Amino acid sequence: MKLLLFQLEDYMLPCVNKTLFGFECMGCGMQRSVNLLIQGEFLAAFFMYPGIYPLILLLATIGINIFKKIKYFNKIITILAVVTVITIIVSFIIKTLIN
Repeated sequence: MKLLLFQLEDYMLPCVNKTLFGFECMGCGMQRSVNLLIQGEFLAAFFMYPGIYPLILLLATIGINIFKKIKYFNKIITILAVVTVITIIVSFIIKTLIN
């Protein structure tokens, strides 16, 4: 398992926005957060990228709906999408203000 995790870190893409302009984008930290989730570091994954959990919930709901139709799916997806976007934007603003 550890061997797999080290190999994942070798293939992480650098942030083009940070490379070109010098500041992080709204997606910075997502790859590292997923890597931390795989390692079982759930709290560290949240602090790395707070939008990871609402995003996982959103994607899981979409995936479940493919196999078993969910009642009020459109309303649920809309709410989850709004929560995810708000979480990502707020965490980006806080991260930008702190740095």
